[in-house]
Amino acid sequence: MPNWGGGKKCGVCQKTVYFAEEVQCEGNSFHKSCFLCMVCKKNLDSTTVAVHGEEIYCKSCYGKKYGPKGYGYGQGAGTLSTDKGESLGIKHEEAPGHRPTTNPNASKFAQKIGGSERCPRCSQAVYAAEKVIGAGKSWHKSCFRCAKCGKGLESTTLADKDGEIYCKGCYAKNFGPKGFGFGQGAGALVHSE
Repeated sequence: MPNWGGGKKCGVCQKTVYFAEEVQCEGNSFHKSCFLCMVCKKNLDSTTVAVHGEEIYCKSCYGKKYGPKGYGYGQGAGTLSTDKGESLGIKHEEAPGHRPTTNPNASKFAQKIGGSERCPRCSQAVYAAEKVIGAGKSWHKSCFRCAKCGKGLESTTLADKDGEIYCKGCYAKNFGPKGFGFGQGAGALVHSE
């Protein structure tokens, strides 16, 4: 098909890319608005892009899709995983089916207010504008902090244990492996008699 527009074609939408909106990567041209990760749709730049064939990804999604797998590659203690343990014979209960409300007030507004989720840290109602989801629960943005050091968390930087959330550093210190080779070397030996 002839290129009547005279410009280069975008590697994503195949429309003409003009100089003012052009981003170049691996010899291809893209619109700035099309230069997005193919998985999570985050904006990319020269420091965050990873290319696989004709596809562009952020480094995080690229690593998940094409990177190495196994222990030592983000699969150890303190990392998030979707593995449910089926290979180990662990069986999971199905979530209960939908049940109608028992609230005698049929107003949608009244049901919404009465049925709002509670923050596990402060036990107050969590509304959509302030909700952060982590460890399968809804938290206030201000409560979404490490239980040990108080560091603010993101869904990708947390580890959970017994319903509480921790930064990966505190989780590893408190619940990770102990002993020689696990951050407890010669500088941290404790002698007891």
